[in-house]
Amino acid sequence: MDLPNAVQAYFHADAGADPDTIVRAFAADAVVEDEGARHHGREAICAWWLAAKAKYRHVAEPVTAERQGDRVHVRATVRGDFPTSPAMLGFAFTLDGDHITHLRIG
Repeated sequence: MDLPNAVQAYFHADAGADPDTIVRAFAADAVVEDEGARHHGREAICAWWLAAKAKYRHVAEPVTAERQGDRVHVRATVRGDFPTSPAMLGFAFTLDGDHITHLRIG
């Protein structure tokens, strides 16, 4: 599957539980929307990601990807410690060059 560098880095770092690489994939003022909450900036995104990893012990594996300009929509199988595991979730990325500026999960 052909994923832009930032999106590929996100899923690769997620699988390896690597918070430093996750944070570097995002722009400094990026926003993540997940489970009804917004996380703004790299520090908040790192805290969100670490908390989600601790709570769900999850990993997301991309299945399909569609790109339209600066937007990439990925469907991924997510496995972890939650009642509906595995689940198919959508990851809607907005990119600026090699950085993610917005990510909505759901």
